[in-house]
Amino acid sequence: QVQLVESGGGLVQPGGSLRLSCAASGIIFSSHLMGWYRQSPGKQRELVALIDRFGTINYSASVKGRFTISRNSAANMVYLQMNSLKPDDTAVYYCNAKSATSTYWGQGTQVTVSS
Repeated sequence: QVQLVESGGGLVQPGGSLRLSCAASGIIFSSHLMGWYRQSPGKQRELVALIDRFGTINYSASVKGRFTISRNSAANMVYLQMNSLKPDDTAVYYCNAKSATSTYWGQGTQVTVSS
């Protein structure tokens, strides 16, 4: 079955960095648009970053210049390097895989930015 497993979340001080990882299995990785989304309490889930199989990338305005998405197709992995973290970045971060016919979500990993 399809699995997207996130890791790398945690507690970090403002200005710090974290690297999230997502391990994908059960899908043809190269056929999927991979992305990271996040959701804070009381807010809707929002897009953070997307990367397609050609390496074309899109970021939300709120993270552009601070976050970097990447993918390793040989290992079926997608990453999110988060630098200069702010308290507003606190959220559950979800890995997403999307094809022409299906959409899959991971279980999420908590990121808390606080002093």
